[in-house]
Amino acid sequence: MNRSELLTPGHLARRAIIYVRQSSPHQVLSNQESRQLQYALKERAQSLGWQPDNIQLIDSDLGRSATHVDHREGFKEMASEVALGHVGIILSYNVDRLSRNCSDWFPLLDVCAYRNCLIADQDSIYDPGSPNGRLLLGIKGQLSEMELHTIRARLTAGILNKARRGELALKLPVGLIREESTKVEFPRFR
Repeated sequence: MNRSELLTPGHLARRAIIYVRQSSPHQVLSNQESRQLQYALKERAQSLGWQPDNIQLIDSDLGRSATHVDHREGFKEMASEVALGHVGIILSYNVDRLSRNCSDWFPLLDVCAYRNCLIADQDSIYDPGSPNGRLLLGIKGQLSEMELHTIRARLTAGILNKARRGELALKLPVGLIREESTKVEFPRFR
């Protein structure tokens, strides 16, 4: 990728942060390719002009959903480093890796704009301080949040439909068993 006209010596003098996240422990185990693509952003940062020792990888949120920032220590660390003025660019394979929630997304954009920190994904480099950058990042953040609601709605509809048919088999409390006929009973002791 060619160096962007948005990059300045001031950006390159600060750190590049690569934020790596996958939503669940299952994804961490089964989606190896996704994680490798995210880790490969280190090479992209180097191609943009960052020295290897000035690139910070944050992957402590692997296996954690982006619905809320409360349990994402990596996101908090990244936002703190941006707020302190230590970061010139945040790289994430997709911006939905950063947040799936506009109440976390827009404050990050505000801090990045104030501290002149760029955000990059697989498509482009964005300046959250410019009207066009803010617009594009804002739309991407809203689409990410909407996608989360759409996924939840589809899953819920599927569960409700299965329940209507009488085929929803939830995990049973200790002491109950499900027989082959799907009937739930207390086990008979002999």
